[in-house]
Amino acid sequence: MTRRWSVGIEAEGDRVLTHDEILDLADAVAASGGIASGIGTTRYGARLLVVADTREEAVERATAEFTAAARTANLPEYPIARVEAVGEDED
Repeated sequence: MTRRWSVGIEAEGDRVLTHDEILDLADAVAASGGIASGIGTTRYGARLLVVADTREEAVERATAEFTAAARTANLPEYPIARVEAVGEDED
C-alpha cells in the first residue's frame, strides 16, 4: 500500500557546521518538502517527505535524496548516524 512517509536522517562528523552550510542544505531539500537542521553542531540532518510502499523503501528513497542534497550543499560526507521513518497513518 503506497503512502506518505516522514523520514528523518542525521549524519554526524567531527566539525561544527555553520549557519550557511545548513541553509544550503535547507535549499537542497526544499524540493522534497524537506527541512534541515544542524546549525552549530557536528550533525546535519533533514526531515523529508517521500511516497513508498514500505518503511524500508521510504528510508532508501529518503537516504538517496538526503545524500544528493548534502552533496549539492557541499557538506562533508559524514556517516549516517540516525534514521527514523513514520508513515502517515502512524502516531
